[in-house]
Amino acid sequence: MKILNYLIIILICINTSVKADSNQTLIKELQKGGKLIFIRHAYAPGGGDPDNFNINACKTQRNLSESGRIQSKQIGIFFSANQIPIGKVYSSEWCRCKETAALAFKNFQTKKFLNSFFSAQFTHNKKKQVINFRKFMDEWDENQNLIFITHYVVISEILNYPASSGEIVVSDKSLKVIDTLEIEY
Repeated sequence: MKILNYLIIILICINTSVKADSNQTLIKELQKGGKLIFIRHAYAPGGGDPDNFNINACKTQRNLSESGRIQSKQIGIFFSANQIPIGKVYSSEWCRCKETAALAFKNFQTKKFLNSFFSAQFTHNKKKQVINFRKFMDEWDENQNLIFITHYVVISEILNYPASSGEIVVSDKSLKVIDTLEIEY
């Protein structure tokens, strides 16, 4: 039994060390610039939005919880503490994305191509949004890091990656995922 306990402790230590090394490698890559940084909005309990939600009325949408607000601030702290340069921050027009952007980075612009197309009300926009995203990327100054605060469905469609709430997903211009980082809340 003691041997099993020692093995478990060793495995935990190795895993923590590997994760820390991975984080340092990612931070160094981000410090170089030229990365696309997708962030799924911070924690907002539930899934989707209420049936009769209005994109212009936050009270009708699924919004960040207090944990989500803390997570948003932690995202901003991660970028600032690690001196990661940011060219521009873009957000979906959904309130939970805008609040994540405001708490993490303060300054941001909204872009329709980052909006959710999860609900039936917006599903028809998916193809146009992906096309508009790709057009936008054609004009990107590749020396800058760009941040996109968006939704699960958008990140999944563009990067083929299932991001968790508040997860940072880093890619290159070819939209190949380089690495990911989950921010605790």
